[in-house]
Amino acid sequence: MSFVKITEKAIIFDIQRSSLYDGPGIRTTVFLKGCPLNCLWCHNPEATDGNRQLSFHIEKCTFCGKCEDVCVNRVHQLTDGIHAIDFSQCLLCGKCVNACPSSALKIVGKWMTVDEVMQEVLADYDFYLNSGGGITISGGEPLWNLPFTLELLKRCKLVGVNTCVETSGFVSSLRFIEMLPYIDVLLFDYKMTGSAEYLKYTGVSNEVILNNLEIAHSQEVSIILRCPVIPGINDTDQHFEGILAIDRKFPNLKGIELLPYHRMGNSKRLGIGIEETLVSLETVPVELSIKWIERLNELGCSKVKLGVG
Repeated sequence: MSFVKITEKAIIFDIQRSSLYDGPGIRTTVFLKGCPLNCLWCHNPEATDGNRQLSFHIEKCTFCGKCEDVCVNRVHQLTDGIHAIDFSQCLLCGKCVNACPSSALKIVGKWMTVDEVMQEVLADYDFYLNSGGGITISGGEPLWNLPFTLELLKRCKLVGVNTCVETSGFVSSLRFIEMLPYIDVLLFDYKMTGSAEYLKYTGVSNEVILNNLEIAHSQEVSIILRCPVIPGINDTDQHFEGILAIDRKFPNLKGIELLPYHRMGNSKRLGIGIEETLVSLETVPVELSIKWIERLNELGCSKVKLGVG
């Protein structure tokens, strides 16, 4: 089958093949950079900024000083066993990345066309057919760059690849509706109960988000509700009752997944030069996650299960 060449581009920060947790079957998950939300518990903080970024993995650093030697902007300064980085001075030239012998440095984000992403996706086409899998477009927020996401979805539908989109739902309803015909499964985030709480912890209000969820349900899109649960923030009966209310309002939800908090995002934050959040909070143990499931079951929410964030 031949295609008209698509020129849409986006900054992709990762493509994960053989994913088992981002929708049904075996999937290839494409992560786009850029997100309008600023969730305190975000586990992909490198995806929030829509631009390419320098990333540093201190655990890999051997303090050899080669990055300092090649950097004309003095981004890297190594003294007394400390590797200090002035991220604001980085020109993203990549010289330090190429010089580092231990792969402690990398540029996060790569401009890719729809055609280039499709080459990656179609490499596992047989696995999708055998498992009921396909592509999942995530981020960041994939609707932040809707022209690219829409073209990628259309291309996948043309070749029979099952499509899944993970979204916060924070996008204008007109643009959201435009995308729905090309989605087989919608992974829809439900982060907080209450508009004030949504604004406090994510930086945006939830009116358009809830409206888009209603639109998707009314158009009979297959929806899995994804609910991050953060101790001390939304592990409350008020929020669990809010999840139950969503379940009752939208009876055709395919499922509800709880995503317990983990600390992965904080090490990533330090690696791109931004401050940690929720510093006193530890990764949620499995035992506590099970108790949350049981509490939701007691309230009458039977579709809920443990997901992987």
